[in-house]
Order: sequence, then structure tokens, then C-alpha cells
Amino acid sequence: MEKWKFADPPNVAVFVDRGIVTRGDWIAYVSHDDDDGSWQFHNSETGPVDDGDIMIVSLQNVVRRDESILALADLPEGWCAWRGSKSSPWQRAKSRPQPSNDNE
Repeated sequence: MEKWKFADPPNVAVFVDRGIVTRGDWIAYVSHDDDDGSWQFHNSETGPVDDGDIMIVSLQNVVRRDESILALADLPEGWCAWRGSKSSPWQRAKSRPQPSNDNE
């Protein structure tokens, strides 16, 4: 594995779509959340994600599955990255603000 590039330690907990771990799906979308600095890794399936489809694993576990994630180590909080295929380059953009749920 390449040198560790993330500011977060290898054992930090991240959210990942279950299919990436259980079926070996490729990572299509990554977000580095603005509110708490957490990382999310999603496969190419579209549509809403059930809570049961999310696993918590270490960041190092995700990097071992796909070392191209190292290219996103400097992704700022509040940004996301995506690609159209496993071999496509990562594209980046500032994430859209999440609506607040102050009425709850």
C-alpha cells in the first residue's frame, strides 16, 4: 500500500455501502461531511440508501479495497467526489448544503 496520506488515522470509522464490502462493488461516490468530518463511500447504485445497507468500517479497510481513494485524502470537509466508472478519474465539487431539520 502507498504511504498513508489522510489526516485521519487509518482506524477512523467511516460509512460504506454494504455492497462495497460484501460484493466488491466499486466506489463511485465519496463525501467528506461538513458537519462532523465523517467519510462516506457509496457504490454506483442509484436511489435512496437504507440504513441496513450501510456498514461502519475503518478508513484503512476502504483504502485496501481501492487504493485510488488515496487521491482523495486532501478532499476538504464539505466536499464530495465521484466518477463514472472504476477506471475514471475522480471529479470533485463542494457538496450542496444539507437542509436543516430545525422543525423536528
